[in-house]
Amino acid sequence: MEMYEAVWEIFNLCSNNQMRDVFIEELELEDPEAYVCNKFKDKDFTYEKSILPDGSIVFDIITTDMKQRYTFTEI
Repeated sequence: MEMYEAVWEIFNLCSNNQMRDVFIEELELEDPEAYVCNKFKDKDFTYEKSILPDGSIVFDIITTDMKQRYTFTEI
């Protein structure tokens, strides 16, 4: 298992509010993708996975017309 800093961003779709909710935690995971799928298992969702040049893993998630993002950086 690897230790990750996980940043979960929930984007606000209201046109007059550009703020977003941001949650940060440290997680010990074997597979960040399995973590994301398990977290949203009760919802209808799609996601795109990207790997950044620094090795961070980014999941752009759409669930019920709400955009969210999980970024996992190994620590």
